[in-house]
Amino acid sequence: MNEKSTLLGVLGGLGPMSTVYFCELLIARTRAERDADHIDMLISNRATTPDRTAFILGQSTDDPLPVMREETRRLTSAGADLLVIPCNTAHYFYDGLKETCRLPILNIIEETGAFLHRAGAKTIGLLATDGTVLSRSYDKICQKYGMTCITPDPDGQKTVMSIIYDAVKQNKPVDRAAFLRVANSLLDRGAERLVLGCTELSLLNKETHLDPAVFVDSLEVLAYRTILACGKEPIGFPEGFASGKEV
Repeated sequence: MNEKSTLLGVLGGLGPMSTVYFCELLIARTRAERDADHIDMLISNRATTPDRTAFILGQSTDDPLPVMREETRRLTSAGADLLVIPCNTAHYFYDGLKETCRLPILNIIEETGAFLHRAGAKTIGLLATDGTVLSRSYDKICQKYGMTCITPDPDGQKTVMSIIYDAVKQNKPVDRAAFLRVANSLLDRGAERLVLGCTELSLLNKETHLDPAVFVDSLEVLAYRTILACGKEPIGFPEGFASGKEV
């Protein structure tokens, strides 16, 4: 009899294309010779979950947490052993989810912070939604590891939000030059690594192949740690992921 494999529950739809890309990463970057070598997954793509940033900023009273809790219950009841949330901003609600969920939930922000610490970073530049910036989720994890987190100036942050909401979420072309101007401004201010702290920006990375020596894609970090947590072997990640320094 085969040993029981880990059944992964993906709490997704936040946004939908990022969820699809996350699952694509899991499949493309797991060493496998046959279908059965891949991770068993249950995928919730609850696209109608209320907008996380709008709620965090007080622009909406439509709380995403009850919907997210409903989906964790659905995944738990279906037999999931481990949960992941391929959305940085949604981790504002992480503690609230843990209050009602008995399953372990990998934390994309914790995993990314730990990765950066192992990589020796001291100052990181965060590219993320207003919700993630306001929640200071990355500031808190950076403080834990003795790192400093800097964010774009107001105009730069508006550019990042426009790229996320007006381009990626609407399946429209991204102004890569504008994005790189914001990124370079963080490097000029002393950032050693730049974090793609929104999984919509991971889609930008997919299309434009940003320099992995500079940019750390939080979705790739989550995929890497998920593959390991499910007892599989990761392959095809940027150089450094599999070194003793990074794991």
